[in-house]
Amino acid sequence: MKVLVVGSGGREHAIVWKLSQSRKVDKIFCAPGNGGISELAECLDIGVLDTEGIIKACKDNKIDLVIVAPDDPLATGMVNELTKAGIRAFGPTREAALIEASKKFSKNLMKKYGIPTAEFETFDNTEKALEYIKERKYPIVVKADGLALGKGVLICGNEEEAREAVLTIMERKKFGDAGNSIVIEEFLTGKEVSVLSFTDGKTIVPMVSAQDHKRVFDGDKGPNTGGMGAFSPSNVYTEEVAEICMNRIFRPTIEAMNKEGRTFKGVLYFGLIITENGPKVLEYNARFGDPETQVVLPRLKNDLVDIMEAVIDERLHEIEIEWDDSACLCVIMASEGYPHEYRKGFKITGLDSLRNEKDIIVFHAGTKKSGNEFFTNGGRVLGVTALGKTLNDARDKAYNAVSRIHFEGAHYRRDIGKF
Repeated sequence: MKVLVVGSGGREHAIVWKLSQSRKVDKIFCAPGNGGISELAECLDIGVLDTEGIIKACKDNKIDLVIVAPDDPLATGMVNELTKAGIRAFGPTREAALIEASKKFSKNLMKKYGIPTAEFETFDNTEKALEYIKERKYPIVVKADGLALGKGVLICGNEEEAREAVLTIMERKKFGDAGNSIVIEEFLTGKEVSVLSFTDGKTIVPMVSAQDHKRVFDGDKGPNTGGMGAFSPSNVYTEEVAEICMNRIFRPTIEAMNKEGRTFKGVLYFGLIITENGPKVLEYNARFGDPETQVVLPRLKNDLVDIMEAVIDERLHEIEIEWDDSACLCVIMASEGYPHEYRKGFKITGLDSLRNEKDIIVFHAGTKKSGNEFFTNGGRVLGVTALGKTLNDARDKAYNAVSRIHFEGAHYRRDIGKF
């Protein structure tokens, strides 16, 4: 079969890499893809929001399955349009993707159905928001309602910081229309964990747990990013916690979406925090997370196509999903200046020395290939990933690999996987 993956980041490279191992897949296309992806797939120069272009490419290339990976095309209804055009697509509809596209919607859903989360209020009026923060206990969290590349969450230690956050999002429009409404919520303390899951709207199968590192600098300092690294499994996600999550969070979320007429089929990501009062939901994502995908998919034993087809056909209960016992860790190598302004176009060296290294996979995010050479082409450039018997083993292998890769201004955290 022929498969098309929509997207251009490290997550998409991990998906393409996994699909390339499928006995069912004859050819992979990726739109628009990146330098690393171009070694496994034919990259098509089509933007992730160009639904018409994607549909035309599907017809021209006789595509059998499309995987829509990023949040924006899911939120704008690419899966709806592909389905309407008679093309099999993996991913939630526009209606279901709202669980990520609007924090206001997701928080109200949790409140309505009793799914544990932080206490909150939503605002679409700046003055009311500024009034509300006057009588809060600090710290608090201010979130843009819409999609903001994982950067629309601001933790505020006092009223002055909260005021600045409200004005930055709602008045200065740092995140554009994503900040037309905001959510202000209590700050929860505990260990964060990411659990991605496959669901066909009836059955939900959690994947192995992961933890990501969102801040740009060591010690969780500096601004939020799309993610500077991740590891799997999480040491705080015990069997007992998993059972609580299944009963109080995972199944109730799927059932709530069904009751709302927004049946969710695809990958649903649960951003959780394990508090002294049990696990609570920080956020939902309507897709594979990045960089969590880069540490979860290398541990998956099954053919990914089998799972995706079962999700589309609502027969996920028939599939026995199996995982490798290895630990997996990913270190993001980013451009100097990320998540703010950065330069691109720098030559990347050292990748060839890792090609045949057992247990090392370098997933490309912001890269471009010219001839046989790779150049930086984004904020997050590479996700250097290693499998190991233990987390320490995986970390040692990943950082050894990082030390062999070079490009001007390369920045990475040195504490991924340390607690």
